[in-house]
Order: sequence, then structure tokens, then C-alpha cells
Amino acid sequence: MSAPILAAVDIGGTKTAAALVRGGTVLARTQAPTPARDGAAAVLDTAAALVRSLGGAPVAVGVGAPGLVDPTTGLVTAATSSIRDWSGVDVPAGLRDRLRLPAVVLNDVQAFTLGEAVHGAGRGLPTVLGVAVGTGIGGGVHAAGRLLSGRLGAAGHVGHVPVPQAVGRPCPCGAAGHVEAVASGPAMAAGYAARTGAVGVALPEVVRRARAGDTHARAVIAEAGEALGTALAGLANVLDPDRIVVGGGAAVPELLDALRPAFAVACLPVLGAVPLVAAALGTDAPLVGAAEAARRALAVGSAAGPLRGGTLPPGAAVGTDAGRAVAR
Repeated sequence: MSAPILAAVDIGGTKTAAALVRGGTVLARTQAPTPARDGAAAVLDTAAALVRSLGGAPVAVGVGAPGLVDPTTGLVTAATSSIRDWSGVDVPAGLRDRLRLPAVVLNDVQAFTLGEAVHGAGRGLPTVLGVAVGTGIGGGVHAAGRLLSGRLGAAGHVGHVPVPQAVGRPCPCGAAGHVEAVASGPAMAAGYAARTGAVGVALPEVVRRARAGDTHARAVIAEAGEALGTALAGLANVLDPDRIVVGGGAAVPELLDALRPAFAVACLPVLGAVPLVAAALGTDAPLVGAAEAARRALAVGSAAGPLRGGTLPPGAAVGTDAGRAVAR
């Protein structure tokens, strides 16, 4: 029996992407600006329109969404500020009603991790830690065939591991001293501004200047890499992963070059050389992961009985730690 065609959506603060996916392969994709200022209904309208524009008769839709997603209800519980009225949104119900398809949702970086663990750089390995470095730093853990969600859906928050390089620095979450405060894209740009007084220099320009020999730019990226390497070593010491997969728009080669030695120094000697590799699927990783979440939910739903009314039945999990539903 051939793999089903699934729709996948990756909702971001600036753009929303959609794809048709079969067996981990993206068959078609499209994207549009996210109408973030217009609120949740407009964002879901855009996502549904993108899926419809692809055609292809998908059998379900998986969504990678920003913010925390409650693993029992599928509600967005801790929302990004970039999308108006995003907190409390029932993403599966919203797309089910618009598309008449079974729908499932998970955090966008957990979707990235699921895609890379099953179909990308971690394929075939028992335990994979995924890390995405961008506007923030997110992550996920895929172990023994399951994506860990945690009690509240917060499993994998790599960016909020405390590190010495960030002591005293405020984190966007409201705490201080977390690695995101020094190693995210905006944090590196802010670090460069603090060193040079150059206001408004975004990370791509900081990277360009580092490559041109700017010592301040190099130092900022090196500090960020060392901080992230320290944080990832702590997680490796706890999880003993087969591989750590790093991706995201701010995961530039210079960051990874600084990350690796700091990671090696802080790892337990017994772990040896834990493979730390770049993501293989690029920007398709969250889409592939969202489709994989939908496939897993459909498999549980089929075992529980026929789907009715375009919903996924209770217990139709995406391979989370407790096997809890993420779509009602």
C-alpha cells in the first residue's frame, strides 16, 4: 500500500508555508505572508487557502505552529507575540472546519525535530535531539520512536537552558541567564551593537562583517557558539543522544565552528564524540515533520476505528511521550 498524501503547514510570524508530502518527500509547496496583525482567524484562513491551492486530495493536515501546544487539547497555550490573539487558539479545529480534513498540531520546532529525526539527518537513529537557532532557540527530543512533548508541551526548550555566558542577561521568556539571551539571532545582533555602538545591524550583516575580518563580529559569534555548545553538552549528558541535529536561519557555519569545541569540552568523557550535524532538510523540515505527525495520528485513529466528521479520535497522538491526543 502506497503512503498517503498529507498536507503540511508551517506557520511563522512573517510567512506561512504549505506542502503536500508523501513518505517524507515534499511533492509540492507554496507560501504566503502571514497576516499576523489581522489575528488568528486570518492566519488560519491563509493556511487553509494555501493547502487548497496545492490540490492533490490530501487525507489529513499536520501543522507546525509557534508557541506551546497543549499535548492533550491541541490549544496554543503560550503564544508568540508576533501573531495577534494567538493564545488559546484551537488550530486543529480551525483547519478541520476550513478544510474538512483531520488535523493535528505541534510546536514548530518540535515539527522540525520530528522531520529531521524520521526523514532527515537523524533518520534511523534511536535518540535524536533537534535544535533550531533563529529568532529564538527551540528544540525537540525524539526517542524510541516518540516525540517527547512533556507535561505542558514544553519539552525541548533548548533556548532556556542556563549557561554561564548569559549570566545576568535578560531572556525574552522573562527570566535571565538562558542561552537564548546570548546565542539567538537577535541576541548576537544586540551583542554586536553593545560592543560597537552600531545600532540596527542585523545578524546577516554581523556574519558578513565577521567573514570580512571584523574582530567584534567574530567575538560575538564565538561567544554565542560557546554558550550554545555548553548548553547542548548539558543536554547530551542527560539524554545520551545518538545525534544532535542543528538547523535554523541563525545556525551559520561560524556559529557551529565555535559550538563544537565548547560542546566537546563540556560533554561527559564516557559519551565520546557525540555526532553534532547540520540539518538535512532545510526549510522543509517543519513541513515534513508536520506531515509525519498527521501520519502518526491517522495510524492511531485507524486502529481506534473509522474517522468521523473530519476529526482525529481521542488518543490520536503524534508519538508524544504519553500518547496523548493533540487534536480533538
